[in-house]
Parts: sequence; C-alpha cells; structure tokens
Amino acid sequence: MADKPARGSLIFVNRYFWPDRSATSQILTDVAFHLAGKGYSVKVVASRLSYEGDEGPYLAQETHHGVAIHRVATPSFGRGNIAGRIADYLGFYVTAFFKTLAIAKRGHIVVAKTDPPVLSWPIGLAARLRGARRANWLQDLYPEVAEAFGVLGSNAISTRMVRSLRDRSLRKADLNIAIGDRMADLLRRQGVDDRRISVIPNMTDDEAIRPIPPTENPLRTEWGFAENDLVVGYSGNLGRAHEIETLLGAAQQLQGEGRTDICFLVIGGGFLRDRLESEIAARALTNFTLKPYQPRDQLHFSLTVPDVHWVSLLPSLEGLIVPSKFYGAAASGRPVVFIGSRTGELGAIVPERDCGAVIEVGDSAGLAGLLRRYSGETDFRLQQGRNARALVESGFNRAAVFAKWEEFAARFLQKV
Repeated sequence: MADKPARGSLIFVNRYFWPDRSATSQILTDVAFHLAGKGYSVKVVASRLSYEGDEGPYLAQETHHGVAIHRVATPSFGRGNIAGRIADYLGFYVTAFFKTLAIAKRGHIVVAKTDPPVLSWPIGLAARLRGARRANWLQDLYPEVAEAFGVLGSNAISTRMVRSLRDRSLRKADLNIAIGDRMADLLRRQGVDDRRISVIPNMTDDEAIRPIPPTENPLRTEWGFAENDLVVGYSGNLGRAHEIETLLGAAQQLQGEGRTDICFLVIGGGFLRDRLESEIAARALTNFTLKPYQPRDQLHFSLTVPDVHWVSLLPSLEGLIVPSKFYGAAASGRPVVFIGSRTGELGAIVPERDCGAVIEVGDSAGLAGLLRRYSGETDFRLQQGRNARALVESGFNRAAVFAKWEEFAARFLQKV
C-alpha cells in the first residue's frame, strides 16, 4: 500500500497481534484488518512473542491482509513472577517506543492499547515527538487493577508515579476509547475531558459464531456430552480478574445430589487454570471437562457445545475491566450467567436484556438452583439464549463496532 494513502494512516501498538490467540490480539486483529480493507494505511507494532508462549517467535516484519506488522524484540521472562513481568514490560516499552518513533509521521494517529500496562505514556510521548495524533484504546485501567489484586499499594510511591504518568497521557491524548460506560465514568473522575472520551465496546465475530443446535454440533458428541446433558461452559482466559469458587461450590453441590446430567466445560487457559484443576482433583469432581484453547476457525463449534455460558469478574474490578468473552458467549445464542456485581456493567446488561442471570460471588447455592432450572425448563433457557443473540445483533456485532471505528478514523485522520 502506498505510504500516503487518500484515507490516512493509523499505527496500533499492543504487545500481541495476529496470529496470537489472546483476547487483546484477536480484537485488535479484527479492527486493524477491517480498517486496512477500507483503504487506510494500517501498521501494528507488537512483540515477536505469543501470549501463551507456545508459538513464535513471529517474523520481525510482514504484511498480512494489508496490515504492515512491525514486531520488536523483547525479554521473555514470562508471567510466572512479578520481576519477570516488569522486565518484559520495560523491554516492550523501550523497543516499541523507538519503533513508533521510527514509523510515525505528522498527521498519522497512533493508538496505544493497554498491554503492557500504562503503554499510553511511552507511546504517547513517541507520537508527540513525531507530531502524530494520540489515542488510547483502554482494555483495562492500571494501576487500579494492580491495586485491586494487592500487587501495588495505593499510597506507594511507585503507584502514585504510575498513576500520574497514566493520567497525564490520557488527558493529553486526542481521544481515549473506553470499552464500557463505567470505564468512561472512571476516566471522567480522573479528570479526562469528556470530549476526549468515546465508548466503543468490544465485539465478537457474530457472522461466524451463530447458534447451532446441540444435535447438529459434532464437537459436542466428540467431547462426550449426551443430547440431554446441560453443559455449562466457559471459553477463554481464566485470569486473576475472574472467580472460580462460586462455580466449584455449585458443581460440588450438584454432584452430591447425583445430577450427572449437569456438566461443566472449561476451554482455554490462564492464571487460574492450574488452580481450577487442583480444586477439581481435591474435591474429587467428576463433572468437569477441560479443553485447551480452540483454533479461531473452530469457535463456532466450541462456543455452541455449552447450553449455558458463565463469565465472572471480581466486584473490585468493575469499571476497570469488561470481560470481552461475554460477547462470544452471547453470540452463540446461549444464556450467559454473570458471576459478579449486580451494579456492574454486565450486572446491568444481563437482566435488562433477559439474556441470562446474575449471581453474586459466593452464592454457590443460588447458582446450583439456577442450573437446575435451566435443566428442567428448556423453553425458558432457549428464550434467554435468543435474547442473548438479539443483544449482540443490536449493537455489539461486528458491523456496528466497525462503524464506530470507521467514524473514529474519519474524525481524526487527515491526508499526509
């Protein structure tokens, strides 16, 4: 593609990009490929590593679907300890900063995501030095997330310094893209001008992921589930922000009642995956099936194996994170059980659209009762599934979200 296209140039910066399978990678990949297809010059600065560490190193430079990918070298200590994480973060800050400085030009817009945390500061600085416009695409908010996990103390000098740099970068940006209304409210409380805030939700591939009846899904049979089983599923990263005790308690209660027809399926990985496996073994639970991440071209099958999906978020993280896996679960045409705060983003959406239920953290008995109802009242469950699909089609679908990104690009880009 020519260096000075009629529609302008965007540079996205995130640690992971295609073909990596992580959530931030897949979301960015969809948006970048779409904008490139619409005639924009799109570049991505990413790491050569994969999120799970099971692939790569990827090529340092290549073009795919019209997107010029610049992958920088970074340390690879991994996510096993805090010191290693910090070293990996710092390495990406430095190499991504210099790569952005090398490729950004006046009139371009540089969009920094939030992996690693506070990426808005070094990348915003590089963009400013090159005369480019600055945007931040916020998938979460640090250091607040680290404070909620107890990794950083609220009054620690390092926390105050990180927050100061982050807030300054947000206030100076041309636009900050939040993925939910509550996140946008938090930005306003941090002093970010409302004119510099826009809400663009995450999305799922609702064109590929469509409701499939259990009898027509070959993967359901292959994985050993019977037609009359109620399969309660989870798909994606099971990380520190999520919660598993409520589900484990419900599974233990149902197994104790002899409900072998209610089964639990967990697909994916993440920080809590090992703990989940340990708890399943310690409690001698036989109603769980665990599977690895599935290829993206198989998600229309894997996401429709369950009859019900569940997602969770620790209440202390409301407004800081929105579980993007909710949209894929809803697109599958299944009810979504949200384990978390009733006053949170999903805690409001799910009951309002009657597309599932909200269970407070720790209410295993309530979850078990709900799953009994889903098992016994098929019409009720199927109707909530149709409502979930309708929710996606009403504004969280690819077409609607892509339209918002096209509006963003048209608003901020100019001929260069």
